[in-house]
Formats: sequence, structure tokens, C-alpha cells
Amino acid sequence: MQVLDVAEALPRMQGLASRLWSPDARQHPGQLAWSAGYALPEDLEHGPVAIASTGTLDTAWAWQEAPGWMEFCVDPADASAAHTVLGWATEVGGELATTVLETETSLLRLLAAAGFVVDDEAPWFTHHLLDLAGLDAPSDPDGYHLRAVGPDEAEQRAACHRAAWSTTSKVSGAAYARLMGTPPYRHDLDWVAVDGDGRMVASALVWLDPGTGVALVEPVGCLPEHRGRGLAGTVSLAALHDARRQGARVGLVCPRGDAGYPVPQRVYRGLGFTPHARTLLLRRPDPASRG
Repeated sequence: MQVLDVAEALPRMQGLASRLWSPDARQHPGQLAWSAGYALPEDLEHGPVAIASTGTLDTAWAWQEAPGWMEFCVDPADASAAHTVLGWATEVGGELATTVLETETSLLRLLAAAGFVVDDEAPWFTHHLLDLAGLDAPSDPDGYHLRAVGPDEAEQRAACHRAAWSTTSKVSGAAYARLMGTPPYRHDLDWVAVDGDGRMVASALVWLDPGTGVALVEPVGCLPEHRGRGLAGTVSLAALHDARRQGARVGLVCPRGDAGYPVPQRVYRGLGFTPHARTLLLRRPDPASRG
């Protein structure tokens, strides 16, 4: 087993996620790129990554993405590697939490054996899939123009994200410029809607994994004063249409599935996405607090 910082480990993490991806698996190379690079390293609390291999083939990893939070990707065919990284993860101490898909049954069994328990009260997400074969290109909405982001527009693109999500977001121009250099980011799959003044007012970033042909939409946003006009869905379709032209076969998006935040899933189902597996949040109490 090797323990690496996330910058060094990321390509190997993405490689295993791509090799294992199916509709029943949670991890996608694009989600890992976003999670690792949406902010500058000094603004994140990323911990190390443990990677276990069999010969030259990586078969399991565990990432301390934040204090008290772990991410896992394990090959069900290599139980020994899975036990190795899970053992490393549980040595960190304190309460731990993680998220897996309900369909990742072998990982769920391992986590249960290690003391993790499903939190039935936690918000959850539903993975939605879309066959891109019949996808039509959207037209520009009235008063707006759809286009890809240029390589010199990191500052404007980051400002659009912050205005759509939160003014306290850590997605700065410098962070976005760094993200643009993180595979599998591609400028031609990062789309925005601009208003009549040329301001970016909605955005959708698509991560295409060439190994699987799966195009993940993450994240999507629209400025509050421009909502209700279908821009988030339309700009997502524009990015996915270009992804299909570049070899994508399946679209993937993972909106909230619980009743606490229902709008995104309605938007994506309206575009033709169909729901598949949902996430489960699991917690492991601090062993020191027991007894």
C-alpha cells in the first residue's frame, strides 16, 4: 500500500474509477477532478490517499477528502486490497462518514463490518442516466447565447459559479485556472449561457471519461435573477451535445433525490434523464467514545 497526497494520487484514483465504472458504481474521474481541484490547495482540507495494488494494477483506494470524511473505490474482485485501504482509513480515528451507492453491495458489506451504519436521516442523491444517441442540439434561448468557455476565461467562469452558488464559494479565478489543467477537463465541454451584455449567467461543466464514454455533468448553476427560464437545462444539453460529438455515449448527473431540494431532479428528468441508484450516507462513531 502507498500513501500519497491527492495531487500525486489523482491520476491513479481516476484510472481505477474509470476501470470500475458502471451504472452501479459511484466514482467517476470527473467528479474526482472537481472534488480535488475546485479550490486552491490552501483553501481545502484534503488529506492523503491510500492506494493498494495487485502487481502493477491498482485495485483499491481510500481518500481522506476532509477531516472526518472518507471516499472509497474498491475492486470487488480484490477483497484483500479493499480490507487494506479500509483498515488504513479506520486508523485515522474520530468519527468517520462516507457515501456509497446502494448498488455497491460488496463495499457496503465491508463498511458494515468496520462499524459504519447507514444514516437514514441524511440527504441523498440519485444518479440519473441518459442515452446520448438521440440527443438534439438545443437552440439559443431568447435573449441569450450558448457557447463554450475559452481558455483565458477562468476569472469570468469562476465568477459565474460563485454568483450561482454562493458568494462565499472557494471557486476563485486562480482555482478555476488550475482546474482547467486537471484531466479530463476540456474547454469545449465547459458551456455557459451569456446574456445580451455578454455576461455569463448560467453554466454547465461536463467531464467526459474517454475510457467509458460517460459524460458527467458537474456542476451546473444559474444566477438567481435568470432562473425560471430553462437556462440550466439548456446549457447542460448544449454541453452534452458537444460531448456526444466527442465520443460520449451516456450522460450522468447526480442531483439531490430527497424532498429537501427537488427542483434539479425535475429539471434533469424533464431532459430525458432516468433515475438509477441512490446514495447512502454511512457513519462510523468515534471508537474512543464507545463504552
